Amino acid sequence: MKALVLAGGRGTRLRPITHTRAKQLVPVANKPVLDYGLEAIAAAGIREVGIIVSDPREMLQPDHRTGEMVTVLVNSQAEIRAAVGDGAKLGLKVTYIEQEAPLGLAHAVKIAEDFMAGDSFVMYLGDNLIKDGITPFVREFEAEKPDAQILLAKVDRPWEFGVAELEGERVVRLEEKPKAPKSDLALVGVYLFTASIFDAVRAIKPSARGELEITDAIQHLISTKRNVRSHIINGWWKDTGRVEDLLEANRIVLADLQTRIDGKVDDKTVIEGPVQIGAGTVVERAHLRGPLVIGAGARIADSYIGPFSAIADGVQVVKAEIEHSIVLDRSEIRDIPQRIESSLIGRDVVVTASAARPSAHRLMLGDTCRVELS
Repeated sequence: MKALVLAGGRGTRLRPITHTRAKQLVPVANKPVLDYGLEAIAAAGIREVGIIVSDPREMLQPDHRTGEMVTVLVNSQAEIRAAVGDGAKLGLKVTYIEQEAPLGLAHAVKIAEDFMAGDSFVMYLGDNLIKDGITPFVREFEAEKPDAQILLAKVDRPWEFGVAELEGERVVRLEEKPKAPKSDLALVGVYLFTASIFDAVRAIKPSARGELEITDAIQHLISTKRNVRSHIINGWWKDTGRVEDLLEANRIVLADLQTRIDGKVDDKTVIEGPVQIGAGTVVERAHLRGPLVIGAGARIADSYIGPFSAIADGVQVVKAEIEHSIVLDRSEIRDIPQRIESSLIGRDVVVTASAARPSAHRLMLGDTCRVELS
């Protein structure tokens, strides 16, 4: 069995972070979301992985120094290639498959046909997290040998997902992002297919969105009497495409954290709960309440870092309070009198205070920003 990992989406729901970073590389607990999926694939015993990546694209964005609009090249493909490499660090053999535009999940399957070479495969959406991995589902698929197996989970906003209708355990109908969902069972971002899926993707037409929908391809399998199994998962699953879900995934992963301190912590710092501190990080006169993780080469001084926070490498937090937040590499948060909470702050961001003081701040900041809070 092989794996197909989709890492070519634009990440529109996480802008502005994804203006300059692939959404699959946004970290949860200081590790890229994509790594969790690749680790789950490796744990299931799969070694050959095709990763769908998109072409570089140009876009306009303001220069944070001058305010003028400038053209920048967004090359998430290069970033993903640099992060994953050949996959050897995870025991994988990775092949990159270029998708010229985001033309749908079924289109991604279609262009991977040569790579699959007739083998069955698991398709994993690169911005999804399944805490308990996929090994049981892979073993079930291998034992039962259906044409396709889909994972389902109950969700609060089914209109944002592909939705399944069941009769017992049999899948009778699928619909992509329905305006009036007929169930609350959403397709989790993991699918298992035999080579029969390629006939299905060739048989369907683009949807009203102009995409080849994987739900339409699976519906074609159902309509042609193929065996499509479903499995409703009980463990947690997150599509990290929205900032709220990214922060929730961060909270859930950090709940299992074990204390490890590789940096330097002075005797005036108070540590409560599980905390990880990376090498080269200096913590002075701070209050750290876990679970939280602080990366390498950071500096925390005269500050409070609260539960379910992930502070990346090289971040400086001085005279500030943060909790339930993700702060990316090399950002600086200084002299903020009120607590920052439930926030996602990009790389190389500077957050400082101005004279007026609100009671709380809620932030989503892209890379290389400077913000003065009033």
